[in-house]
Amino acid sequence: MSDTNYNEISKNGLWNNNVALVQLLGLCPLLAVTGTVINGLGLGMATLLTLVLSNAVVSLIRHWVRPEVRVPVFVLIIASVVTAIELSMNAWLYELYTVLGIFIPLIVTNCGILARAEAFASKNSLLPSMLDGLMMGLGFTFVLVTLGAIREILGYGTLFSNAHLMFGDMARNWTWVFVEDYSGFLLAILPPGAFIGMGLIIALKNVIDTHNKKKQTISAAQAVSASEATA
Repeated sequence: MSDTNYNEISKNGLWNNNVALVQLLGLCPLLAVTGTVINGLGLGMATLLTLVLSNAVVSLIRHWVRPEVRVPVFVLIIASVVTAIELSMNAWLYELYTVLGIFIPLIVTNCGILARAEAFASKNSLLPSMLDGLMMGLGFTFVLVTLGAIREILGYGTLFSNAHLMFGDMARNWTWVFVEDYSGFLLAILPPGAFIGMGLIIALKNVIDTHNKKKQTISAAQAVSASEATA
């Protein structure tokens, strides 16, 4: 693959074809666990690792899997990867694992992961498939962290609270408190707040995309005018 292809994979994963903002997949855990930045980051990193590893395995075995059984095989691979991640979190990040609860094993049911295995990894070699998983995972994690930050700031008046759940005791003082004795904004930490926050993020992306398209159209028109003037 050329550099251009790799650039396109990166742009698609992070922005143009973002799993959460464009494909609108994996929204259930995204909306459920993003009460804080750390919760979102924890689930995001677990999902990212699942995407990279499952894409890698699917790419390596793609020539030996018959089309009739490819989806069950892909699901089995994803489930195996998620199980390994779940056991690892249970061993080394037990408190975070307890907070995220059922949403760690439910990564298996994230349609975005199976979609990348089916649509990309099963048709491409190892490195592009791993890059696709990495960028899709980073894009998903970015949305989780952004939504978690919005809800945590509005709901609790803090940022990076409970960072020690992921980074250990050294992170106990990482919490940023924006307002002392903040009573909190209840809507932000309730499910409706998650839907509203997600809608605002998607709306912002659409505004940015529309603005960029207008700029490209104007630039193209100016280039045509310049070429006609010099002809």
